[in-house]
Amino acid sequence: MAKLSNYLEKKRLMAKLADELRQLEEDTGLKRELQFEADIKALLKEYNFTAKHAFNVLTAADPLLTPTTMPTSDGPKRAMKTYKNPHTGEIVKTRGGNQKTLNEWRKEYGAEAVASWEQLN
Repeated sequence: MAKLSNYLEKKRLMAKLADELRQLEEDTGLKRELQFEADIKALLKEYNFTAKHAFNVLTAADPLLTPTTMPTSDGPKRAMKTYKNPHTGEIVKTRGGNQKTLNEWRKEYGAEAVASWEQLN
């Protein structure tokens, strides 16, 4: 009986997936995306380009598409903070608080004073 139950459950799941697939195939947004993908692949083949080469061409044309601006799975980056020492005029940019020069300044001038040197970006 377990095999029959398993078989019937799989048939039910297949019918459900087939219905979902039919609905997706009727979606005009999906049709446009599929056509776009086909057109891109045809262009890549016509010009004998790889997807990476095409990406490099696009990033050269639009610097906003650089890989550094693309989202990563590492999570959000810390905000860049800029500190300017009013005594020396030296500027430090950091994403973390444990920066060598900042630590030296904190020892010399105190943590509160150094915190007040943070510049608004």
